[in-house]
Amino acid sequence: MLPLIAPADPLVRPPVHIFKRREMLPLEANFLWQIQFGAVRLLTLSEDGTQITLGFCESGDLTGQPFLCIQPSEIECLTKVQAVLLSPEQCWNFQQVMRSHLHQMQELIRFRQGQIPQRLQQLLSWLALKFGHPIHQGRLIQLRLTHQDIADAIGTTRVTVTRLMQDLERSGEIGYSPKKCIIVYESLAK
Repeated sequence: MLPLIAPADPLVRPPVHIFKRREMLPLEANFLWQIQFGAVRLLTLSEDGTQITLGFCESGDLTGQPFLCIQPSEIECLTKVQAVLLSPEQCWNFQQVMRSHLHQMQELIRFRQGQIPQRLQQLLSWLALKFGHPIHQGRLIQLRLTHQDIADAIGTTRVTVTRLMQDLERSGEIGYSPKKCIIVYESLAK
């Protein structure tokens, strides 16, 4: 996503809202959230109640009801989050941010197709590019996701993700930092 908002009046600053991990950001029909600190995931529910991940946003990104084209939808905090509520008029390139949201949704929907091991590898490679930071072994994904979060993104079960992550770790394609963040080694990050 793109952190692009119109310059605000320096005398009028929107209040900062603080949310806990796994708390939901309220969806307002005519307002956007600018994430100032932390990370969130955008969700919808299937008819059977299964969570489907529509996107991820981190510090600087804009998100909110105007960008979520699917109902029902939710914005869940993956970490502690600080965010401010803005009007769409404060986003000087609303159309570009909308296209960025739609593109991310399309990519995540694509990760729900095909063989599950390939889905997981595609998602990890994508996360490494979007949220990863280069380190000498590959890319460190500082977005901390549970195996359930990953399963929701690729359309499988937590148990399957755990088994496949163990396989990837044994084969040397991924590892973990001391803070339990995923490291995607060069062979998978390409």
